Amino acid sequence: MVYGGKDMWFFITMFICNILIPLIMIMGGYFMYKKPPKEINSVVGYRTKMSKKNIDTWMFAHNYCGRLWLKLGTALLIPTVIVQIPFIHSNDNVIGTVTLIVEAVQLVVLIGSIIPVEKALKKTFDENGIRR
Repeated sequence: MVYGGKDMWFFITMFICNILIPLIMIMGGYFMYKKPPKEINSVVGYRTKMSKKNIDTWMFAHNYCGRLWLKLGTALLIPTVIVQIPFIHSNDNVIGTVTLIVEAVQLVVLIGSIIPVEKALKKTFDENGIRR
């Protein structure tokens, strides 16, 4: 173990990698919630079959997903930082393994966030995108 040397740089690099997903969720959530794409498109935004039915479903999905990502990103950021602290002086293999586990959990949360958004869309709109 080299404190402050090569191992420390690896830890710092992995630490930055681990906080990227929560930070992207927080920033992406803010922009989806506060400044969603004004037009339905196939490039930017929350793009599912249901969200692209009409402008009402589009805006609803961005509002809902944006608020959800703000909450989830913040909720992920705090434990992500705390989980890494005990491994600050561990070897590269341990730090790499912790990084893989942390990022796998983050990706499950990120991808899993589609489920509540789609449920909210189906609860609020019929299959044609008309509000219930």
